[in-house]
Amino acid sequence: MANSNLAKNWWTHPVLPDDVNKRLIGYPRFLRQVLFNRGITDSEQAVIYLKAQDSRYDPFQLIGMRETIQRLLQAIDQQEGIAIYGDYDVDGVTATALMVQVLQRFGGHVDRYIPNRFDEGYGLNNSSLDEIKKMFNSRVILTVDCGIRSPREAEYARELGIDLIITDHHFPQDVLPNAFSIICPKQENDPYPFKELSGVGVAYKIAQALFTARKVGDWSADDWVDLVALGTVSDLVPLVDENRALVRKGLQQIRYGHRVGIRALCGVAGKDPTRITAGDIGYALGPRLNAAGRMESALKAYELLVTEKMADAGLIAQELDNQNTSRQKATRNAQEKAEDGIPIGEVSNLISSFDEEYSSGIVGLVASKLVEHYYRPAIVGSIEGDTIRASCRSINEFHITRALDECADLLLRHGGHSMAAGFTVHKDYKDQLLLKLISIADRELDGIDLRPTLKIDIELLLEEVTPRIYPELEKLQPTGMGNPAALLALKNVDLADVQLIGKEKNHLRFKVPGSQVDQAIAFNQSQWYETWLLRRTKFDLAFSIEINSFNGKETQQLQVKDMKPSG
Repeated sequence: MANSNLAKNWWTHPVLPDDVNKRLIGYPRFLRQVLFNRGITDSEQAVIYLKAQDSRYDPFQLIGMRETIQRLLQAIDQQEGIAIYGDYDVDGVTATALMVQVLQRFGGHVDRYIPNRFDEGYGLNNSSLDEIKKMFNSRVILTVDCGIRSPREAEYARELGIDLIITDHHFPQDVLPNAFSIICPKQENDPYPFKELSGVGVAYKIAQALFTARKVGDWSADDWVDLVALGTVSDLVPLVDENRALVRKGLQQIRYGHRVGIRALCGVAGKDPTRITAGDIGYALGPRLNAAGRMESALKAYELLVTEKMADAGLIAQELDNQNTSRQKATRNAQEKAEDGIPIGEVSNLISSFDEEYSSGIVGLVASKLVEHYYRPAIVGSIEGDTIRASCRSINEFHITRALDECADLLLRHGGHSMAAGFTVHKDYKDQLLLKLISIADRELDGIDLRPTLKIDIELLLEEVTPRIYPELEKLQPTGMGNPAALLALKNVDLADVQLIGKEKNHLRFKVPGSQVDQAIAFNQSQWYETWLLRRTKFDLAFSIEINSFNGKETQQLQVKDMKPSG
């Protein structure tokens, strides 16, 4: 498989001004700089940020919240059926589980419906509405993480005599669906101050509003904040402001181990639930939950999150782990096929690959891998008879959903964020669509140096790299999209004991003499081994500091994100 080993731009944040330096003087030099780089300029802001005490806003500021709460409480009091209509990714599944369990606490007659990716595709569809009417006879359908771009389906729900409540966090189109009520912080003129909630974040706000309107024992929305952390991190929304506060609180709740399904999931992923991080959700727990919807049906992931029986949780978690292994293999095979179709040295401004052998469950993952390797927007589609279902992943410089909006006349359906989207198109329009998207990419990306940029927080001296850095930087957690982990740099350093490691000998392990944290690992950087061997040259390192656990022993090490010969 090709490894493009893209050269990266190193960009270092400007040194913080003297006045800010004085106001943050109680913190170590490196932390003062990192805080300034995150927009923090005084000690009061620093305390709020480091404690993740960002304001959690009044849920009733969201347009549509009052009508929604009134209708839900009416349905509960009159024992009308309520169906929660979810989505098959982690955000949708966690939002479904949260909403079902919360409404059950209120005594609601609640059912859940999660569409099948392969039979029904993303979002609301009329046959699913028929199915819900027949199976559950629901008078109210509440969508989570979908529905904002479903005007036809909203009209059909009206015809069926169903009150449709749409709750979503994706970008709406110009015309909103004619639903009973709509809650979406991104709808026009919505006064809610934070626009970046995930689907489960919006569901959490509904729970907050319900418990404000009516007390039920000692329950509060925070009893489901573990699910909010899972969905928010997995959906790659920015971990800033309210999201960051919710995820930090949710991680604490996961560490308490109340939800047996999450405990079982940590077990199969080899993670200690008492030390779980946002990174563990992103790289270990989230992919296993997602594997259910990618390979078969997301209902397995839902069952895991709501079960209270440890034996059931263990069996389901193992099943998800097996599906995740199959998903990894299918993704690798499809990625190789996609890369084989890219001419060597001729990467255009937009990469695409369509094939009948691709499963629609993994096309988004393959697109992500292509973006990672080539730093270009990528579209990967599964050809299914007369239609193509495709996933898109993008780069910071290109808003993929706006590009698809320009092609709406060619598409059967589409939607998403700036960095990720999906669409369905008739295969007769594929070539026309691609030509138009490539021309949009050429227009938007013209003259831009398309290399990933590493934003370095601070360049350190060798003697400053000490074990005290790690606990200080841990205060930045949870880190992720929009709130990156601190990236440090060392320039012009010697390396010692350099070894090639890994099954394919594609990683480097070495020591950095003169540093108190001298162990280093550099994944996928094996190309520098020969350079070091022949010239014993000095290197520049861009790194974070992480804990390496081995045989029950924990040591700090430099996790090298990029390296290059000095000068």
